[in-house]
Amino acid sequence: MSEASVTAETTVRDIVRIELGDHSPLPSPFVEADRQQAVADLLAGNRFLPAGLPPGPYALHLCLRDGRLVLDVRDQADLPLHAYALALGPFRRLIKDYHMVIEGHEQAVIEGAADARIQAIDMGRRGLHNEAAQLLRERLEGRVELDFETARRLFTLVCALHQRI
Repeated sequence: MSEASVTAETTVRDIVRIELGDHSPLPSPFVEADRQQAVADLLAGNRFLPAGLPPGPYALHLCLRDGRLVLDVRDQADLPLHAYALALGPFRRLIKDYHMVIEGHEQAVIEGAADARIQAIDMGRRGLHNEAAQLLRERLEGRVELDFETARRLFTLVCALHQRI
């Protein structure tokens, strides 16, 4: 195969900036590290296509307001394009369970637990992420198209915002 026939896979980055509604520090270094990793991974590659809006890239402002998750989509100049509000009710159990799993992981690391226990906790966390990502995609269906990994990372940020209230 010649070099001319090989095409490079480009990383999609519809979201190029993330702003969280509250800048106060999270309650533990583990949770803060989780939030920072989610932001870094999200900015490295994501798929976020709001219906009816001009193509990105976008700045995404996330906040919790009146029991709702607000996804405020803006252009690169930070001018508002559209805000989506999602009720948090369907996510509450997942958020609560996620916080419990994170606390369990943190405690296991502090106690020096066996790798098998930490891996089991991580598997539980991945399962919660997957369930929440699917729910987020369903709740945004018809309004915003996003890939599974983007939805997983956004759920981590929703949990971080929820932990601050």
